[in-house]
Amino acid sequence: MTSLKTITENNHYDAVLVGAGIMSGTLALLLTEVLPDIKILIIEKLNVSGSESTGAFNNAGTGHAANCELNYTPLDEKGKIKIDKALSINRSFEKSMSLWASLYSTGKIDIKKFLTFIPHISFVSGKDNICFLKKRYDAMSTNPEFIDMEFSSSFSQISSWAPLITKDRNPLNEIAATRIERGTDINFEALTKEYLSFVSKNKNVEIRYNTELIDLKKIDQKQWQLELKLNGKNISVRTSYVFLGAGGKTINYLQKSKIPEADNYGGFPVSGKWLISEANYLTENHNSKVYGMADIGSPPMSVPHLDTRWINGKKLILFGPFAGFTTKFLKKGSYFDLFNSIRKTNIASMLDVGFKNNNLINYLISQSLKNHSSRVENLKNMMPSADPSNWYLKNAGQRVQIIKKTDSGGSLKFGTEIVNSSDGSLSALLGASPGASTAVSIMIEVLKKSCLFLNDKSDLQNKIDVLIYQSEFIGESDNNFLQNIKKRNNSILGFHP
Repeated sequence: MTSLKTITENNHYDAVLVGAGIMSGTLALLLTEVLPDIKILIIEKLNVSGSESTGAFNNAGTGHAANCELNYTPLDEKGKIKIDKALSINRSFEKSMSLWASLYSTGKIDIKKFLTFIPHISFVSGKDNICFLKKRYDAMSTNPEFIDMEFSSSFSQISSWAPLITKDRNPLNEIAATRIERGTDINFEALTKEYLSFVSKNKNVEIRYNTELIDLKKIDQKQWQLELKLNGKNISVRTSYVFLGAGGKTINYLQKSKIPEADNYGGFPVSGKWLISEANYLTENHNSKVYGMADIGSPPMSVPHLDTRWINGKKLILFGPFAGFTTKFLKKGSYFDLFNSIRKTNIASMLDVGFKNNNLINYLISQSLKNHSSRVENLKNMMPSADPSNWYLKNAGQRVQIIKKTDSGGSLKFGTEIVNSSDGSLSALLGASPGASTAVSIMIEVLKKSCLFLNDKSDLQNKIDVLIYQSEFIGESDNNFLQNIKKRNNSILGFHP
């Protein structure tokens, strides 16, 4: 690890990345591959990487490809399924898969440490929901991205796909499901560690843990000055480019930057909890990710899912998430985070969103008041045979939903958004889902808008294309991971040598 003396004597960097999660890890990887000679500093307040928003228990762990997430395919005002968002998310995830295959094929990361192939299933009950699911299937399965989707309303067929959701369920109940067999489970914490382990081998990259950003300001047209607290000591560094990728805390740092673009934003924190089972007879009989439908009037983050996960080498089943409310922006943040984010430029939009979203606030309060029995009752809607003794509760991650200023007041956003300074010297990532799964596409856009590439976009794109798709040029491999990913890319996105 770099000494304090090194960082204070060489205090100018081409880029400083704040936060050592999946976003900064992805950006650092891309930067070191396309610009290997630039000096990069990555700072992280905690003593390890990927343990906040990126942590394995702090996110869904689904390779979000819109295979099973019903909230990505809403109905329009005419009752027609809208699939534009699903297509965009799927293509972004495929780009992530291509990069991982490329890096794996060249020995830079070990894909087996973070990726497992597992079916993605959407499950519904009741006539109206079955009608919606069939409409969704009809709209999606004609596209190459979802050509492998299967639909069934057969109790026995669905039971063969996911036995736990039919066990003890009345076989006369109307149910339906879709399945895409080539889904994935992703441990983004492990992926982040793979990224940072690789980039740390570059002599121009420094990674500093136990290091907190205290303040930042633009000191001239080409430089930012960052005030850091490193192992209890205050130091200053200068850089041409800043990326703020600190999870929910990003909104606070963005406001400290005082760029005009920050005035448009506020944040609404949401916490989460999982029910988890390690019972062998359950984990042995559930080998899929099953997503249901959110209750009417519930927010997108309330979509229930019963997931097979591999975390720290152990197979688990997670159900949830159950939402809650706290004023912290990070699990290890401060209860003052929300209050510190209130400014005269965003208070009107934050109040407007609060007024318009009483149902959301009531929902979060009701979720916070649930006990173990009531949470298991929710689980039984998807898994009727659930035994409370097989499940325990664990905190999930903090999310800060975007509140954006509009002409009519404010709007609550449930997606991901990049905020860039006008000169490209600072970028900040706000929001949540689908986040990590689309990190590669998001970070490529960050690079294109950064001052590091303002005058050389075509060269950047050429380098990225070679980096992401080079696994197509290495010839045949007997490795199942590479073959599966290459097959997906060729059939879905049309990449060819």
